[in-house]
Amino acid sequence: MTVRLGNGIGWRPEIADAVERMPGIDWVEVVAENVCPGHLPESLARLRGRGVTVVPHGVSLGLGGAERPDEGRLAALAERAAGLRSPLVTEHIAFVRAGGPLTASPRIEAGHLLPVPRTRDALDVLCENVRIAQDALPVPLAVENIAALISWPGEEMTEGQFLYELADRTGVRLLVDVANLHTNHVNRGEDPAKALAELPLEAIAYVHVAGGFERDGVWHDSHAHPVPEPVLDVLTDLASRVSPPGVLLERDENFPEAEEMERELGAIRRAVEKGAGRRDASPAAAVVGARPPSR
Repeated sequence: MTVRLGNGIGWRPEIADAVERMPGIDWVEVVAENVCPGHLPESLARLRGRGVTVVPHGVSLGLGGAERPDEGRLAALAERAAGLRSPLVTEHIAFVRAGGPLTASPRIEAGHLLPVPRTRDALDVLCENVRIAQDALPVPLAVENIAALISWPGEEMTEGQFLYELADRTGVRLLVDVANLHTNHVNRGEDPAKALAELPLEAIAYVHVAGGFERDGVWHDSHAHPVPEPVLDVLTDLASRVSPPGVLLERDENFPEAEEMERELGAIRRAVEKGAGRRDASPAAAVVGARPPSR
């Protein structure tokens, strides 16, 4: 069952007071590894007490890695979901570590979300890891498409096809990051509209929106800059195809004044409304769940 989340913002300690006072905030997202259910920050506890939904967003499972998900990390994520009474939890389609006892190399933590090759073999591993995570969690899991600087050689699927197959085979929900689609457009030449057209729209759990900047032809998904118009355009395109259950503004550093964040939230709402207007004007524009052709 799809949970209607509404309008949200990423909760961070630096903007905790501002988030509490912001009008029209239906839910917040927290970095799962940065909270402890038994010792919630007072601001977050007050939001939860007011009935604001809190969704834990994990960054360290490494579902795209060759190893199976760590039981301790899964147990911690499950504890946060239960402690926060969250309707779902989210993670990334990425690998974050390599090496270890089963290899000839020491374990290395990347400290970054690294892209999974869009191959059949990599998809098989990812699907199994997602199933293991789903079985260990008390609530549904949604996984996020990431931004990347490179494409792996020998890829067999587009991003949309890869995400479609993943959702189709596992039943996992999708956290669609429109800023990451824009990043991959600039850095990898991929068309956001094509990716959206290939997605199983009914599997979307919610949407991320964030800012970044371009330098020397490379887009940096900084989460520290205002949301640019091209990202809002991708959001409008998505909203013209399906009503997103939730849309969330991410900001991780270089925090502006509350008024500026409220203006960005307003721009996000208008982008969604613009897309909804297009959808209402052409209700047959998208076929929800249409299977993308294999390459």
